[in-house]
Formats: sequence, structure tokens, C-alpha cells
Amino acid sequence: MSRILGRKALVITLAPALAIGGMTAAAPIGAQTGSATAVASISAKDKAEGAKVHPQLVAEFGGAMTGPQATYVSAVGKKISLQSGLSNSASDFTVTLLNSSVDNAFAIPGGYVYTTRQLVSLMNNEAELAGVLGHEVGHVAARHSAKRQSAATKNTIFGVVGAVLSGVLLGNSQIGQYLQQGFLQGSQLLTLKYSRGQENEADALGIRYLTKAGYDPRAMSSVLQSLANQNALDARLMGTSAQVPEWSSTHPDPQSRVRTTLNLAGTRGGVTNRDTFLTRIAGLTYGDAPEQGYIEGRSFKHVPYKMAFEAPTGFYLINGSNAVAIGGQAGKGQFTSAPFSGDLDAYVRGVFSAFAQANKAQLNPAAVQRTTVNGVAAAYSVARVASGNGEVDVTVFAYQWDATTAYHFMTITQAGANVFDTMFRSMRRLTNAEATALKPRKLSVVTVRSGDTVQTLSRRMAYADAPLDRFLVLNGLTATSKLAVGQKIKLVVY
Repeated sequence: MSRILGRKALVITLAPALAIGGMTAAAPIGAQTGSATAVASISAKDKAEGAKVHPQLVAEFGGAMTGPQATYVSAVGKKISLQSGLSNSASDFTVTLLNSSVDNAFAIPGGYVYTTRQLVSLMNNEAELAGVLGHEVGHVAARHSAKRQSAATKNTIFGVVGAVLSGVLLGNSQIGQYLQQGFLQGSQLLTLKYSRGQENEADALGIRYLTKAGYDPRAMSSVLQSLANQNALDARLMGTSAQVPEWSSTHPDPQSRVRTTLNLAGTRGGVTNRDTFLTRIAGLTYGDAPEQGYIEGRSFKHVPYKMAFEAPTGFYLINGSNAVAIGGQAGKGQFTSAPFSGDLDAYVRGVFSAFAQANKAQLNPAAVQRTTVNGVAAAYSVARVASGNGEVDVTVFAYQWDATTAYHFMTITQAGANVFDTMFRSMRRLTNAEATALKPRKLSVVTVRSGDTVQTLSRRMAYADAPLDRFLVLNGLTATSKLAVGQKIKLVVY
């Protein structure tokens, strides 16, 4: 499965991992020369397998969006997909706009192409949208998934700032591998890593498709630049020196790809359809949706559940449709839910059991302890596990939210490092006033008027932190950019 990895990430459910099999390799397509071997058409087997996986992927990413914005994205996606030679019929492609705050796009065999509303919001013209989707279709046309299938490396939820359970924490021990796999089951970050050559190849194919469709092929470079800028901004706002995954983060050196794709595109131009694109995407939800909860700095607040907690100092939160990832140098974790029968002790043991069974691992958690956190019944246990670089603690801390619902943190730290205690104790119920005050952000497209500058317009952004930087990245601008009267630009507003 081709996957562009976003700056935010959905975490896990303890379910069997998705897989797409039966793919055969094709000869490589020359990324630098642009020469290509024949690509296979969409086979009946690919269609059947894609149709089976499609609803699972859509569910993982918050569902499929409908309405004029989704219709527009689908039309652009089908147009660029037809340039691949996989099919001559637009009806053979299913292009889905996903209701996700992850900067992500991907494609799977069978004619299924996806992009998230968050990634679309970062783009600045139709050619960039076509370029991103063309890149992903290029992976499928070149059968890259098949070539990587035998040596697939699945990213973890903690790939958001680097590999979870790295050698510093777990080394390459068997239990370390088990734990990594356990945090992967059903993950939105279940993905195949592609080599530098394969990514260059997909970039070159995307540029070829752009040219054939009449778009400006330089859009591939500009969207990569915007995503690199967003990546750097997110890393800075999170206070981490590690790089947050940007589009195609499974491959190194995005700046090198910006230069390479610009050179491949050359000086030939083409249409961008900037104003049409901006008009058609206006109104998209930006960032977290109410049903997924809101992250503000280290705080997580969920309106429907009236729930809130806060990560420790030095940690960050990354939101997703089914769970929240917690990351930092001293440990990693996730917050999610599991089936609850009314017995909180059994719930904690069940989380450990499901984790161990899914990974054929031996975990021996201590006796479950009961407590109360801000008036909420809670239970927890710790399993100490030997690893290649010493022992680690796997902790499950669960809360009974009501008679039929429970939630839990699952964290991994070095043995005895109680870095998440403050987070466990921060869980609380939101007041009605707090819940009412939380509102979703949306993308607004406005026309520049006389006297407007990047500084004045950025003050209208619905952010207290770094509004100017967010505005510049959102619009692909710099602090010295001059705006023209009548130019359309994007704002994020409530």
C-alpha cells in the first residue's frame, strides 16, 4: 500500500493488520530519464482485493467526505489517474476525500486513490492536488508495493517523530520487535516503506502524468516544499528537534526531492487552476473534528465524551480517528478504548492479553491496582519486560467512564521511569462550559484587498500561537511575500 505519512497520526486498535497481497512486481521505471516500461492494467484480482480493503481504510481515516468538495477532488483524481495507463475508463478509479486531520495520501491496487482533507487544505492549486495523487498512482503503476512486500517495514504510531522503541529503548530484541508490532495492529500508519529510488520514480511518474494532463509539472516541487515547511513548523511548535513525518516521510531528505522534481519538471508550464481550486475547497474542516477531540499544545479535550487530559512537559500529542499518540524522548504511549463488560480489572487484563496474543509475546503484568482520578474510577497494572538494552515497563492505566465504556493509556518507558504519572492523574471530565467553548476550525478563502499584508491577514488566523508562521505555510508564502489586490488566499477561522 502506498502511503504518504502525515504530521498527525491515528494510532491503533488491537485487530489484525490490513494486508494487500497477490501483487506481482514489474520492471522499474527510470525516474531520472522518464522512460517507462509498460504498466499492468487493473486486474480483476486487484479490484477484488481493493474493494475488500477500501471500507477498512475509509473507516481508519474518519470516513469518506461527501458534497461538492469531495466531488471536485474525485474528478481531479480520476483525471490524473487516467494518465497512468492502468485503465482508460474513469469509472475504474475510486477517489476518496477522507475526513482526517492527517496530512496524508495513498493509493492501493484496484484503482483506489485517497487523500485527506488536511492535506488538500495545505495545497494551493489544482495542479498540486493532481501531483500528489499522481505520485501515489505512480507507486501502484510501478508495482512498488509488490517489490517491498517481502521486506515490508511497518511504521509505528511513534514514527511521528522517529521509530518507537528505538535501539536506545529496546534495541533489536525479540520482545522489542513484539512490542513494536503490537502497536501496529490496525494502525493508520500500517505502511510499506519505499526506497529513495522508488520515491524518485513515483515523483517522476507524477510529473509525467501532470504534463500529459496539461498541468504545470512544477507543482510537484511546490507541494513538496509546502509539506517540508509544514513539517518543520510542526516540529518547532511541538518543541521537538525530531522531524515530524511530512508527505512521503518514509524517504529521506525532502529538500533534495524538491530540487530534483523541479529539475525534472523543467521550464515547461501548464495550468494550475489556482482560483478554481481555492474556491472549490473553501469550507473544509481544518485540523481536529469535534468527534475526534481537540489537541491544543499538550492538552486533549473531547467534546462528545466531555473528557480532558494533558501530556507531561516535553511530550506531544497526535490525534487520530480512533486514538491519540503520546510521544517524547522518555517514553511513548497511546490513548484509546477496548470492549468493556463492566469489570475494570478485567478490562486492564484484557488489554495486556490482547496485546500479548496479537504478538505471541510473554507479558506478566502485576496485580491490577484500583484508584480514583478526579472522581473517575480507575485501574492500572505494569508489566516489566526484558529488552536488548535493559528492562522496560509496559503500563495500562484504564478509566471507567460510564457503565458500558472504558478508556485506557498504554505506555512504554524504561523500567522505573514514572514519566507518565502526571498524565494518568490529569484525566478529568470537562464542564459543560468547557465543552461548549470548543469549536472546530475551517478553511476560509478570502480575496486580498488594498492595504492587506501577510502580517495583517495572519492576525485573522484562529490560532494564538504562531499565527503568522501558520498563515505563511498554509499559503506557500514567505515573510517578504507581497500580496496583490484581488489575489485569493486561505485563512483558518472558527
